[in-house]
Order: sequence, then structure tokens, then C-alpha cells
Amino acid sequence: MRIALAQCNSGTDPDANLALLTELTGEAARQGAELVVFGEAMMCRFGVPLGPVAEPLDGPWARGVDAVAQQTGVAVIAGMFTPSDDGRVHNTLVIAVPGRPLASYDKIHLYDAFGFAESRTVAPGSEPTVVEIAGHRVGVATCYDIRFPALFTELARRGAELIAVPASWGSGPGKVAQWQLLASARALDSATFLVAVDQALPDGADLGAHSAPTGVGHSRISDPFGSVIAEYGPGRHLGVHDLDLSAVGHARAASAVLENQREIPRSGPNL
Repeated sequence: MRIALAQCNSGTDPDANLALLTELTGEAARQGAELVVFGEAMMCRFGVPLGPVAEPLDGPWARGVDAVAQQTGVAVIAGMFTPSDDGRVHNTLVIAVPGRPLASYDKIHLYDAFGFAESRTVAPGSEPTVVEIAGHRVGVATCYDIRFPALFTELARRGAELIAVPASWGSGPGKVAQWQLLASARALDSATFLVAVDQALPDGADLGAHSAPTGVGHSRISDPFGSVIAEYGPGRHLGVHDLDLSAVGHARAASAVLENQREIPRSGPNL
């Protein structure tokens, strides 16, 4: 599978962000990509009110992403915000695949950590998502989801050969190292290719600041054995990579992590 990682920065104007997505998807198409993965919050960066920005999947922004996919023949995964029934929004991945209806995933695990409270304005999703792209099964997760192994093993059990993780990772001491470690760990947990695509580090950003998560870069691809096969720096970058997804079967036969997994009681007697 030929996959593009679009490490870029979104701003606060959804139209401008859609134009950037269109430009980068066109470039990925010229390089033969079958799928391009953008970061979380590609529709609009964090740090501004999200309610006025949110649109349903049949709204103009998601339809614009779908039009790009249909016109270029390249599947697109990108972060956006959709309205929730409780007055908050969902942190949504729009998944546009040529020749197929739009699909989506609402982020399950919300970033109530490191001084940020995503749940104040964002409602959680509940359903893992796997879609077919270019003849392969692709699972998705979003940013803070990467800290929760059970989601990734469930996606693997649903047939995912590759899991795309768009992110807008929060900066801070040790955060880049955590992002890198977690990406490889989740690849090992699920015996899948793990494609972790972060927003680029904004110009002039203070890595020690605890504010809205706007990305640190360092997107990477880990193979099903946890080896890093592509890794970016902090800045903007579009890269196209060929992945042999047949390695997933070999990894699952060798490590048997899914086959050997046992249910652990949630609570029990203390000794």
C-alpha cells in the first residue's frame, strides 16, 4: 500500500485548511499515493471555540474532503469537528474513500490530561472504526487514544492491517518521547502497521507550554514488530511510503499476541 503522511499545520479558517488539504492531497496523488493521512483538528486547530466551527458529515467541509478524494482517486483521513447531541462537539475523523460513502470515527478517549480538559467541549465517541481502502482493512484512532492498548487490539481483531492515528499532540517535557514510544508500542500490541501523523510544530512554539495541543511533529510509521520504518522531524513534511501489509500476517503468526491474549479480571481479592 502506498501511503502519504501529511505533517502540516491547520489554522482557524476551515476554508483555508480545506485548500491546504486539497493541495497536499494533489501532491500525494502525483506521487502515486493510495491514502493520505492528515492530523487531528485539520478542519480547525485547537485553542478557539469549536462549537461555531463544527459541521455535520453532510456539511460543506466533509463534502469538500470527499470531493478531493473522488477527484484525485486518493483516500483521505483528516480530523474535523461535528455537532454532538448534548451541545458539545465530537472530535471526528472523516474518512473519504474513492467510490465509497463517507465514513467517520468519533474519538473515544478524551484528552483530560496534562492541564487540558477536552471533555468540557467535546463529547466522546463509543464505536471503533475499520474501513476498506485500496483492498486493505484500515483502522483509525485519534491522538490521546494512542495511550489505550485495548482499542488497538480491538481494531486488529476487526481485521485492521494498518491503523492510522491522526494527532495534534500537546507539547511539554518528555511528550515527544512518549508519542514515539506509544506509536511503536501500539504497533506491537496489535501486530499492525501504525501510521501516527501529528500536526507539525507551529512556528515559534514553546515546547514547555501547557496550552491547547497544537502539535509537535515527529510523525512516524512503525511496522507490526515495532520497528520504525519512517520518522519525521518537527517541521512541515509530506512523505510517501510503500508498505508491504503482508508483514502483518507474519507478525501475528510469530508473536501470537492476539491469539494468546487472556481476559484479566477487572477487580479481585488483594493478597
